[in-house]
Amino acid sequence: METKAIFAERFKSARLMNGFSLQDLADALGGTLSRQALHRYEKGEVIPDAEKINMLSKALNISPDYFFRTTKVEFSDIEYRKLSRMPQKDVAIINETTKEYLSRYLELEEIIGLPHSFDNPLKNFGEITTYEQVNKAAKLLREKWSLGNGPIFNIVELLEDKNIKVVKLNVDEDFDGLQTFVNKIIPVVAYNERKANKPDRIRFTLLHELAHLLLVLGDVTEKQKETLCHQFAGAMLLPEETIIAELGKHRTKLSTLELGNIKKQYGISMQAIVMRAKVCGIINDNYTKQFFFLIRQQNWKVDEPVEYQGIEESNRFEQLLFRALIEDQISMSKAASLSNQSLAEFKKQHQPMF
Repeated sequence: METKAIFAERFKSARLMNGFSLQDLADALGGTLSRQALHRYEKGEVIPDAEKINMLSKALNISPDYFFRTTKVEFSDIEYRKLSRMPQKDVAIINETTKEYLSRYLELEEIIGLPHSFDNPLKNFGEITTYEQVNKAAKLLREKWSLGNGPIFNIVELLEDKNIKVVKLNVDEDFDGLQTFVNKIIPVVAYNERKANKPDRIRFTLLHELAHLLLVLGDVTEKQKETLCHQFAGAMLLPEETIIAELGKHRTKLSTLELGNIKKQYGISMQAIVMRAKVCGIINDNYTKQFFFLIRQQNWKVDEPVEYQGIEESNRFEQLLFRALIEDQISMSKAASLSNQSLAEFKKQHQPMF
């Protein structure tokens, strides 16, 4: 692809990522560039000079070399949750923000020479239509990934270690999460930090999206698919053998104190624990309804009385960046660009380390 076409494609991506129309961008630039001039850039007719590129990069909150990156990022079919509620402008922001982060990440991996291989451990499991199958799939995945039946301390890091890219977005609250494949081989899950603003919610959301990514869901309704993915997330966080060991095989009622202790240990919400107890046959439907009535009465739907204190993050990108920098595979300015920072910002933050 020639330079003009690369610039045009990247320019449009940056504009959409910021939610700007051409006129919005012209206004953000204070009228120094007209809508017509910006239109010519986007059509690939003209490449602006260095001064104008710097102006554009500041207005669009990107580094100048963003416009000339050639790393390919092509999505397969994207599955969103609650997409129907969202305007196309917001969908474009989500898509382009995800692409921008992945383009930096994949370029860094290419510089270091890392493969993008991913093998779905559940690829031969078959179609899933029931909770029993979901439970078996979660159990098999835990076995394949050598997780045992104990707590998983950092879902984000686990997925990144398995070559699944995790993208954190700060976008419209109607968006929960998405999953797709990039360039047909690289699995990606994304979550909205505005919606999943607590570690236990992030964990559940990521595993829900992982279910969509790995499982072949059979001939069931969309609502049933969501339920099956919820059940997979619950089974991954709190396996059946584990919840039975914690609560016993049958109970007539549960204490919020013991639910809180399980939440603190396993990083799963009290509400999700109760749903696990229900599907595992530990409590009945009637008690489940009573519990959720209590949840509503106490206003615990959003803020439960016990918080999970775990950390959900991965430092893999930063680790790769520092590795490439210290081994002279990239310059300081390139490291700043891949971090989407100015050179001055990057030096101020990291210079003492080098």
